[in-house]
Amino acid sequence: MPTTIREFVDWLPEMPGFHIEIVNGRVIVSPRGNPRQSWIVGQLVRAFGPTADEHGWRVWPELDVCIAWTREPLIPDFAMGPKDAPLWGDREVLSDGLILVAEVVSANSVREDREDKPGVYARGGVPLLLIVDPEAEPKTVSVHTDPSEDGYRTVTRVKMGEELRIPAPVDFTLDTSVFLDA
Repeated sequence: MPTTIREFVDWLPEMPGFHIEIVNGRVIVSPRGNPRQSWIVGQLVRAFGPTADEHGWRVWPELDVCIAWTREPLIPDFAMGPKDAPLWGDREVLSDGLILVAEVVSANSVREDREDKPGVYARGGVPLLLIVDPEAEPKTVSVHTDPSEDGYRTVTRVKMGEELRIPAPVDFTLDTSVFLDA
């Protein structure tokens, strides 16, 4: 019988079509992305792919990530990191080996994506967090930088449709108008 939350999650059977994550000690089971969310993730892959190729990095939609400080699993909607990013076991990439993760806010994930996950990713050593928020009014895209134990120290938010500078190590200007058709 499992004795920790992580052991419980690992003990659960495979559930096709669902994400199973631990966020701040809560087990969250949610359906995989809806069509709008999946389309935005595809746009992220297209937008960041050339930059990843230039640096020899990889991009992954829905990557299994292990938070380095807690060993708890998360599944960001999009991740980017070196092709030799360190693994936890054989199926999860350690969070502190990634360069950027992104979450696409849906009606079912507002609290987790806006409030809970930024602190988890910051403490897990992810240098950059991108949040695409088509649920906000107005729709926004933000980049969170300078991670600390208390969360990201800097958040730059633009209205969807404007350009957003993604700082080093990515060093890229994202044209957020690519998300407007969602």
